[in-house]
Amino acid sequence: MKEVTFIRRNIDKWRAAETVVAAVDHHSPDRLADIYTELTADLAFAQTHYPESRITIYLNNLSAKLHQQIYRNKREKWSRVLHYWRYEVPIAMYQTRRLLLISFLIFIACVGVGIISVLGDIDFARLILGNYYIDMTLNNIENGTPMAVYDDDNPFLMFLMITFNNVKVAFMCYMGGLFTSVFTGVILAGNGIMLGVFQTFFFQHNVGWESMLTIWQHGTLEIWVIVVAGSAGLAMGNGWLFPGTYTRLESFMRGAKLGMKIVIGTVPVFIMAGFIESYQTRHTDQHIVLRLLIIALSLGFILFYYIYLPYKLGHESKTKNTSVR
Repeated sequence: MKEVTFIRRNIDKWRAAETVVAAVDHHSPDRLADIYTELTADLAFAQTHYPESRITIYLNNLSAKLHQQIYRNKREKWSRVLHYWRYEVPIAMYQTRRLLLISFLIFIACVGVGIISVLGDIDFARLILGNYYIDMTLNNIENGTPMAVYDDDNPFLMFLMITFNNVKVAFMCYMGGLFTSVFTGVILAGNGIMLGVFQTFFFQHNVGWESMLTIWQHGTLEIWVIVVAGSAGLAMGNGWLFPGTYTRLESFMRGAKLGMKIVIGTVPVFIMAGFIESYQTRHTDQHIVLRLLIIALSLGFILFYYIYLPYKLGHESKTKNTSVR
């Protein structure tokens, strides 16, 4: 659809939204939510089809003003918080879908590097995982309890430590974008190599499938959201590298805001993964069906929230604003 057609079809709605923003206290929360949803849908469409247009800047500013008005009241309803994860994060994922693919490919390629490195030199595992962990795990394997590392700690303290560490890694991936996308790529590469080494080490000692049934109960979510955090860092880093028609600072700020929205959205998923690792993964004697079910449910959540829902919302915004021929 031509830009002029897009503007003509929606200009009255945007003018009405300006009126609402000017007198936000006179409108119900549901009314504000509906207007905000429509504005962000139009903004997503404009960013996709007219990224360098003044109308995109206008919609971004108008959406930001309404957002500030909605969230300024500390007594806001939980529905506003839910709206963030239900709509804003998936839309942000749709806008960065190509960067998510790049992040995933970097990570998978480096998993392959880790696998090949260990197969070529068994001592490479000690370099990456450390002598203490390797010796402890070998001792556990000899005792017939290869996954005993998950049984040692108090589950609550383990939950706090794991969740904090995972969130820290995610924000490091994001903050790597401050120094261009290269640094985010380095962090993704390091985590990918570590995963490849880690998993290959267990297969070399004939406990690979047991390790997968145990580790991937929490690792399915944990690893994926690190990849998602990588896309957030790439979004910010690309602002520096590829400003387009914007000033470099403006392009960076746009990428930083988009990336921050994504990385904040990973926190609940990390909490979920930390809970599974601390309270479920430790039970290595549980039936294989239960463990496979947890892995399948985690994968289903990923496919729905990070793939299907962003595509659905993004497609709906396009369809809504496409002229009837």
